[in-house]
Amino acid sequence: MSAQLLAALDLLLVVFGAAAFLGAGALTMTGWGSQAGRAGALACAGVGMLVVLGRIGVVGLLAGHGWWFVADRVLLAMPLSVLTAFVAAAIAGPVLVRHDGSDEPGARRATAGLFIAGYGSAAGLLVAFVVGYPVDLGSAIVIWSLVAGLSGLTWLGLTGRRRPGLAAGLIVLCLLPALASAGLTFYRHVQPVVIGSAGDHHLAAAAAAEDGTGGAAAPGSAGPVSVADLRTGPEPDRPVRRFTLTARQQQVTLPSGAVVDGWSFGSLPGPEIRVRQGDLVEVTLVNTDIVDGVTVHWHGYRVPNGEDGVAGVTQDAVAPGESFTYRFVAADPGTYWYHAHQVSSEAVRRGLFGALIVEPAPDPGAGLAPPVTDLVVPVHTFAGIPVVGDTDRVLTRTVTAGAPVWVRLINTDAEPHRISVVGTDVTVAAVDGTDLAGPTPVGGRVLRIPAGGRYDVIFDMPRSPADFGLDGAPGTGVRLAPAAGSGGGAAVHFVDGPDLDLLTYGSAGAPAPDGSGVTREATLVLDRQFRFLNGVPTLAQTVNGEVHPFVPPITVHDGDLLRLTVVNRSSETHPMHPHGHRVLVESRNGEPVRGSPLWLDTFDVQPGEVWTVLLRADNPGIWMAHCHNLEHATQGMVVHLAYSGVTTPYELGGGPADNRPE
Repeated sequence: MSAQLLAALDLLLVVFGAAAFLGAGALTMTGWGSQAGRAGALACAGVGMLVVLGRIGVVGLLAGHGWWFVADRVLLAMPLSVLTAFVAAAIAGPVLVRHDGSDEPGARRATAGLFIAGYGSAAGLLVAFVVGYPVDLGSAIVIWSLVAGLSGLTWLGLTGRRRPGLAAGLIVLCLLPALASAGLTFYRHVQPVVIGSAGDHHLAAAAAAEDGTGGAAAPGSAGPVSVADLRTGPEPDRPVRRFTLTARQQQVTLPSGAVVDGWSFGSLPGPEIRVRQGDLVEVTLVNTDIVDGVTVHWHGYRVPNGEDGVAGVTQDAVAPGESFTYRFVAADPGTYWYHAHQVSSEAVRRGLFGALIVEPAPDPGAGLAPPVTDLVVPVHTFAGIPVVGDTDRVLTRTVTAGAPVWVRLINTDAEPHRISVVGTDVTVAAVDGTDLAGPTPVGGRVLRIPAGGRYDVIFDMPRSPADFGLDGAPGTGVRLAPAAGSGGGAAVHFVDGPDLDLLTYGSAGAPAPDGSGVTREATLVLDRQFRFLNGVPTLAQTVNGEVHPFVPPITVHDGDLLRLTVVNRSSETHPMHPHGHRVLVESRNGEPVRGSPLWLDTFDVQPGEVWTVLLRADNPGIWMAHCHNLEHATQGMVVHLAYSGVTTPYELGGGPADNRPE
């Protein structure tokens, strides 16, 4: 059974166990005078005990998936549940078994014991949604205090022992640790944050303490380096390709007639930036009237840190009437995209994105290649309307039968998209801009593309239409036809099937780096927990129990080989995206990659999964790494990859720029 199902089963047992014990207590209190009431209470108590024993077995099975999934259960939830259940058995058991309706004092004690067991079981919900992983001493004290205080008050109230001083002490025991913990957390989470500021208790200070460098300078430098200085220098011998992106509010009418109130770079999607490998790319961003400000992040592209376009980390947001110029060398060919990284969850959803295509440099020794139909297909949802490319209808192209076709699928949404291909077998030649080794044509498989991911699909045009259907979007899709008008009016249907598993696709190919040279290891445990977010208590998306910007960074030195373990304890998928780097997948749920070496910049960690990836720290800076469901990032699921000795002058939240990258 999967970790997700076992975790869900355990939570269900928590609810059943708490309900059984509390129900038994209620029946004991209200139905003690009748034999049926006492029998019902005994039955409920027995169910509660069986549930506790069942939880022990379920947690044991869950432990087989990793300590991350059970640490809070083993160290906190289960001891509370088992201890209070034995208290109930010791106090209520003899009374319930005797069925003596005349023993009212015994009934009161039994009721209190059963309620105490209910509190101990119900604490499992608090442990899951408040404590999670890792378990810290402060959280354990708060949970134990709540259970102990409520148990004491219940005992005093039901057994009739009037001790006001003791009751007041129990109330303090209940409330003081919880209120103190919440108050300290609230205070810490409303403080200003400058990532990389050596003078604060914020992320860089935590990084220095963690790796023992004390904020040492980056290798090869005379002192700390600012991200503002990590930019592209003069490149006089390279051809320069210049572009302007003008961000504005824009109302767009889609082909169906639907009207979208968007934010755009002049069109939805934004203009395609297509360059040649080796070009110097110069993009000037102009903000016309986006009140929140705007930046541009080059998703998946390894640019210098100062060109990354993350508000509050690598630059200030560009205010209305202002501009900013990005410069980088197009060193890596492939399919990429760009999007805003100021209030990005809203900005991208409303249209501030576009495709970045880097064509490979021509090979002087190669002959003339046949012309290729090169179709770029961003998939996006505007105001609930699925759009492929620039249409919410069927995107059609006419292609000569036998001609080579290259379809670049880009998922610019927050959720994964599943795309079927009917009418031809296809070869997935590249993923996230990197070629796969030994890919082969496949048919009947669904292409599951995570949020932010890209698949480059190639095939020779058949003599009949080839359809790309989008799951959940019957009104749109892509149709390539060998003759004008052939099948142009028919709908494109999604045809379900098994997903193509990239970890088993292709061949081993060229040797890839292995983990033998790992110099740094880190673990990210992703979860859904109650936290303060911008001073407001909410069910947040957490990383190692914290929310952005208070997640301690992953600290590295230039040249480190980082092994990153990512664990998803939640019930939602998390497409994790490290800026400025790509990762080499080692394993998923302990199973190593058996196909092509798999280099990704967005890897989709589904519920209950554990991924291990390798990352070469070869691009100094302070880099965001976050869930590319941008709503999850807004809700806290962001960490930073911080190189030792690199600082930033920019501030998150507040201040003149009001930098809010997510």
